[in-house]
Amino acid sequence: MDGSCRKIWRRRKSFRSSTDLVMNPTSPTPALPSSSEGRLRNFLSYARSLLFTDLLIYLYTAVCGTFSICGSFFDAHGRWQHGCARTWSWLILKTSRVHLSVEGLENVDPHQTVIFCSNHPSAMDIPILFVSLPVQFRFLAKRVLFHVPFLGWHLRRSGHIPVDRGRPREALKGFDQAAKRIKEGRPVVVFPEGSRSRTSEMLPFKSGTFYLAILSGVPLVPITLIGSREVLEPDSLHIRPGRVRVVIHKPMSTDGLTVHDANDLSKRVREVIVSGLDEERKS
Repeated sequence: MDGSCRKIWRRRKSFRSSTDLVMNPTSPTPALPSSSEGRLRNFLSYARSLLFTDLLIYLYTAVCGTFSICGSFFDAHGRWQHGCARTWSWLILKTSRVHLSVEGLENVDPHQTVIFCSNHPSAMDIPILFVSLPVQFRFLAKRVLFHVPFLGWHLRRSGHIPVDRGRPREALKGFDQAAKRIKEGRPVVVFPEGSRSRTSEMLPFKSGTFYLAILSGVPLVPITLIGSREVLEPDSLHIRPGRVRVVIHKPMSTDGLTVHDANDLSKRVREVIVSGLDEERKS
């Protein structure tokens, strides 16, 4: 085959290959650049969150909050309100396509009053804990949340405890209320960091939680939340689907401790929570 024939044969082969890409849908096609594909997926995910997921969450909050408030006039023990909160949380996680993996449920004694201490990387942590913990509890929450329509009304009627950490006297009142709930036999959930971390690192722990545990004489149960920040970053409306691990660690006794041991107790609880994060990073 001379040179001119080879050129003609190559052109025909190239033409047939190009035609196959158009006519045969099963033929391999050039992939979009990964950066362009990633930007498109992120845009579609953000649009879905703003136009669908976030709007439904507002609707769930209004409906479940209304049912909770109405039921609170007939249920003084808070079972109805807690059930509404769990339903609200389940709907949020289901709509957001957030899947939970809960480990250490054997460390939760439904007949024991404890203080649950969790890291706080995301606003999604509240519904995650409502769904994960199989006991009725109360949150020690920022006072600003109590001013949010429906959500705040539910928090007040359900007996959750507002804390204003910026004003020490108000914060002490909040801890007094928490101590009262604990003496009534009601578990309490606290975020010792005080607010959500804006980075992947935990914030320093506030000492009030540990004074409360020591004075109340109840065990502390550390909880590590892994993956909730990837689902919903702080100060963002972009909710992404994902998997969150909830690791419930063994209870830590406060028997024999005094208020002078609060800092040491804080350090030990923090180490346990961090150990769950370190284990995830190594795997």
